[in-house]
Amino acid sequence: MLVAAARLGVVLTCRTQASRLGLWVHDHRGRPHFAIPPHSARKLPFEAKLHRGRCPVPRHPDALVDPIENVLAHIAQCEPFEQALATWESALNKNLVTVESLRGLHWKTEARRVLERAIPFSDAGLETYMRERLRWLKLRIRVQIWIGGHRVDTLIGDRLVVQIDGSHHVGSQRSADIRHDAQLMLRGYRVIRVSYHQVMFDWASVQDLIMRAVAQGHHLAR
Repeated sequence: MLVAAARLGVVLTCRTQASRLGLWVHDHRGRPHFAIPPHSARKLPFEAKLHRGRCPVPRHPDALVDPIENVLAHIAQCEPFEQALATWESALNKNLVTVESLRGLHWKTEARRVLERAIPFSDAGLETYMRERLRWLKLRIRVQIWIGGHRVDTLIGDRLVVQIDGSHHVGSQRSADIRHDAQLMLRGYRVIRVSYHQVMFDWASVQDLIMRAVAQGHHLAR
């Protein structure tokens, strides 16, 4: 990709560079994203998303990849809010940037909105989605916190734990999950375990489970 960028006279940015950095991106498929000078009329021999305009960090004329701050700026402009927030929080979680350093830059409206809500604790985009989609409950929601010597994905209120299972939650990992769930319940927590597929493609059922658990007071300390 770097060789292609050099030949085409473009800069890798937005979702394309975010993926190369190992950041959470909602969908890795689709056309590549490149940055070009603001007034460039450059055309490419294939379909691509071309980003123009000013960025928070000056870009060297010979650069092949955008600085992380510029990548995030384009993400905020290009992606829906929830997806952009997940990518920003992934960058914070990986210590590629800090909230303090980001606050010192000049951002467009969309990026400022993302920065206002971004926290560095979400380990995966699904935790960001979970937190944002449940904001309307107006309950304290914490992600990636330690309980009983293990991290939990999401804690709602004082006692309701929501764990999100990915494709790796099988075999020995599944046994460890069952053991941890039992330990949590012995400590007085209620555990809801959902899958990646449910969060991504059947959110209504996940939300319904959580709403009913909250209605029964399972998020409260007893």
